Amino acid sequence: MFNLIRRDVILQKRQLILFIPLILFFIITNSHPVLTFLVASIFIPFNAFAYDEKAETNILLNSLPYTRTEIIASRFLGAVVYMALSVAVTSVAFFALDKPFTIKDIATTVSMFLFFAAFTFPLFYIFKPGHIFTVVIIGFLVLVGIGPSILLFLTEHLTAVTDFIASLSVPALYIGAAISALISYVISWGITHVIYQRKAF
Repeated sequence: MFNLIRRDVILQKRQLILFIPLILFFIITNSHPVLTFLVASIFIPFNAFAYDEKAETNILLNSLPYTRTEIIASRFLGAVVYMALSVAVTSVAFFALDKPFTIKDIATTVSMFLFFAAFTFPLFYIFKPGHIFTVVIIGFLVLVGIGPSILLFLTEHLTAVTDFIASLSVPALYIGAAISALISYVISWGITHVIYQRKAF
């Protein structure tokens, strides 16, 4: 399974040349640290999906001595590994450029990444290849663009929920968000596993 995870980086050698300049661009332009960390986190996992979609890699993978359970596990575990490495590299870049960021930014990024991945990963196995990656990226950009407005609207109209959240301590709020994101990710893993087991290649 380790070789399946390592495969994503090997196949993306050319795209990875853009990784550091992309991070530096977001940092230099004073983008919010959460956005910078999030873009860095999705770079490798979603590029891997884009490559697999174009090359129909799943046909090849299913001819190799790997079970379908291992293939899906490598995708979900690999995404977490590459997210952690991306956060580490981005943190070093922030330090090197003397730009401020907080542990809160990293925690928010991890939760957002897990939620986003939990929602989008199954889509790559539900729909036919072709335009899924494009739709996912557009969806991500739309979410980043209108997400704050949606949250503001919900805050103003769902006062009971807002009051409950406001009554929670900051640690409890972050722990709750992290647990919810992790549960969503695990559920998505299970759903994707079932879909992939039944899929014909």
